[in-house]
Amino acid sequence: MSDNMEEDEPLPLQQELTCPVCQGIFRDPMLLPCTHSFCRQCLEENFKYSKKCPVCREEYEKDKAIANRALNSTCESFLKQTNKRPKTIQPSDAVCNLHLKPLELYCEKDEEPVCVECVTLHSTHRLYTLSDGAPMCKKELSERVHIFEKKVDSYKKTSRNLKNAVTYIKYQAEEAEKQIKAEFQRLHDVLTAEEAMRLKALSDEEGEKIAGIQKLIESTEKDVVAMKELIDTIKKEMGNEDLPLLRASAVDCFLGETPALPSAPSSLSAPSALLGLSVVGVLLTVAMGLDAAYREDLMWFTCSLASAPNTASPWLSLSSDLVGVKEISERLTVPDNPQRFDPCVFVLGAEAYTSGKHKWDVFVGDNPKWIVGVCRESLQRKKKFTVATNRGVWALGLSKGVYNVMTTKREELQLQQRPEKIRVKLNIEKGEVSFWDGGLGKHLVTLTYKFEGAIFPIFGPGLHSSPMALVPGKIAIHMSTTQDKVIDVKMQD
Repeated sequence: MSDNMEEDEPLPLQQELTCPVCQGIFRDPMLLPCTHSFCRQCLEENFKYSKKCPVCREEYEKDKAIANRALNSTCESFLKQTNKRPKTIQPSDAVCNLHLKPLELYCEKDEEPVCVECVTLHSTHRLYTLSDGAPMCKKELSERVHIFEKKVDSYKKTSRNLKNAVTYIKYQAEEAEKQIKAEFQRLHDVLTAEEAMRLKALSDEEGEKIAGIQKLIESTEKDVVAMKELIDTIKKEMGNEDLPLLRASAVDCFLGETPALPSAPSSLSAPSALLGLSVVGVLLTVAMGLDAAYREDLMWFTCSLASAPNTASPWLSLSSDLVGVKEISERLTVPDNPQRFDPCVFVLGAEAYTSGKHKWDVFVGDNPKWIVGVCRESLQRKKKFTVATNRGVWALGLSKGVYNVMTTKREELQLQQRPEKIRVKLNIEKGEVSFWDGGLGKHLVTLTYKFEGAIFPIFGPGLHSSPMALVPGKIAIHMSTTQDKVIDVKMQD
């Protein structure tokens, strides 16, 4: 009996070597600045919940605790002499993680169960027994559950609203898709009909032009045969020395005024006129087939956004859509029609303007030489001419790094920044043509003249690797449900 009591009752030295937290012999003791020592593990567990010393409640920093080596050596010696093992901390759900004591109290403020040793740590808090604290905790939890249930209901309502929104969006998308398909089907029908009409017009024009040329070819071939017969007859008569031949002049023979000689074909009496008739108006008007002004109900560009290939110099190459043009180093093989510029290297726009306001943008990029402006329809095409207002050309040009207004005096234009896009604005009624920096929207110069007759855009791209290009304008499409007009197309600024 005495041995058990001796074993249960702590020795005086054992009390000095006991950790205040775990009530066991110190294991790897740590010394705080307040001079109190604790097991390293006990101190680490305490630091998770409080930054104060468990004994004196003085605050401390974790890195201020140092290993108490002297106390550690003393504890090890004591354990060897008494043949005891230090207590090991084995936390469980039913005991305090800090003191390993049963959880018997409930802290209202921290809302957690504590042991009797934790009372000092909760000295300013209201503590209850577990039987009194459980209803309080249940009441608090019940209130929170009620709040959470309201939130769940709110979330469910929000979820239903979002799902309804998704369903409605799908419905809107389906309706919009139907409308879009219907509108584009109408556009397709209009475009298909317009395509068929234009292709038929092109085919008819092609047939008419070719038939006209074939007639000219047949007439020319007949005249060639007749001319050869006339030549043979003249040569044969030239071999005779009869008096009628000596009295007839060569001109009379050629004109058929001598009864002895056959008359020359009248159609061959003026071959230059025949050549002109065989070329003027026989080429196709390609730009007309690509022109939006040809029909009001199509979504294409205005005429000013296309070039007239029949006017293009043989030294110019046009893009397939007729909006790009560049000067080339080899001459193209094209008909020498009167409308074509040669030898000057220019091309006109496809549309002539006689009234109203018009504008177009020309992309010149870094081309070192170009001319952009407007001209009269009667401008000289088959001879070299000086680009100037008195020649019927109102233009702006760049050459050798100098911008010139193409007047008779060649006015130099000083620009702070090199424009990549030139905007041309033509006002027939006011008699004005103005030039702008299309990128910055900055006015450059305005020329005035009382325009008479048809006015055409004129372009001179200069010899450069990059083409001069007409910039498509922005198009506003207004849909209408009327049967007589499905689409209304307007160019925007």
